Formats: sequence, structure tokens, C-alpha cells
Amino acid sequence: MEFNITSEVLEIVEEDILRITGEENKQISLKFLKSKIKVSDFFFHKVVKKLGKEGLIYLKPNFLGLTKGGRERAKDIIEKHMVVENYFKKTRDEKEAHQAAHILEHYISKEAIKNIKKLSTFRKEGSSLVEFVPGRETMISDIIFSDFSLFERIISVGIFPGQRIKITKKTPDVFIIKVNNKKFALDKNIATGINVLTNGKT
Repeated sequence: MEFNITSEVLEIVEEDILRITGEENKQISLKFLKSKIKVSDFFFHKVVKKLGKEGLIYLKPNFLGLTKGGRERAKDIIEKHMVVENYFKKTRDEKEAHQAAHILEHYISKEAIKNIKKLSTFRKEGSSLVEFVPGRETMISDIIFSDFSLFERIISVGIFPGQRIKITKKTPDVFIIKVNNKKFALDKNIATGINVLTNGKT
């Protein structure tokens, strides 16, 4: 499948507009929204126009608000964000947890969200991927990188908490893993920052 960066950016901006407006729970200014969403005017106005056509927002001069359908969609996005943020708060400070959730919320599936809710019970029983035995399948319990640009790159390819993972081959410096039927080669430094469950309770 060809990667479409424009489509992905538009989807992220759309979710951000709905989430921020939903959190404010009132009509808000376009200027305020643009200050919160770091994207070009082209993408911003393209998404605003799209949301208006879909009946998810209503527009007034320099302001927008959510319709009933928009509020329902925003509620789903906010709930997903809070599940992820609360999960990360157990190992990060509030600011880092919010930032991690903001990145992950755009990529995570409903199934992974359900798994994250379960993971809260087993989180302390996880350990680094480098310690895991090849050939077995387990679940990612955490991604531990202080560098959020690296965190986002890992998340964007589908490697995040709640996803099932299997090491298919392991060498001293390279780990071949399988996530969602996709194979990735990770160097040891990256693999060290990925925690998985080791107790089989997945």
C-alpha cells in the first residue's frame, strides 16, 4: 500500500480539531484552534471545510462549534485519548503522558485500546523486548523513549502498547519482529525501549 502523507496529516488535523473543540465544550475561535494545531493554513482550512461538509461542525465568522454528530465523534476521540493518557501517567509525568497520548491517539485501533485497559493489571510484570524468548507471541506493554520524535516514528509504523508482537529472529544486535503481520528489523537500542509482557497473561 502506498503511503499517503497528505491523507494522514488531514486525518490527524481532523481528530485534533474535534478533540480540542470537544474538550472546550463550546464554540471556539479559529485563531485559538490554529494556535493549538501546528499545521499549515492550507491543511487547517481544508479540514475545516471538510468537517463542515460532513455536518460535524458549524461555522460562524471566525468561530466554529460542534454539531450533534460532531460532539459524538469528539467524545469517542476524547475517551480514546484519556485511556491512553491515564495509562502513560503510570510511568511518565503528566506533561509527557499527555504528549504520548496525543501522538498515539491518531494511530491506535479499537482492539489495542481494549488491550491497553487490560494491560493496566499486568504492566509491572513486563520487561524489555531484548530479554524475551524468540518464537513466542506476547503483547507490548510500554514504549520507553525520552526522545518523542523516535517515539512517534515507532508508533507510526504500528508498534505501540496493546499490540501483539512476536520475535521471529534474534541476533546480538538485531531483532526481527512481527506485528500485525508486518515484519520489522530493530536494532538493540530500539528493542531495549520496547517493553512486553513476560507472564503469558495476554
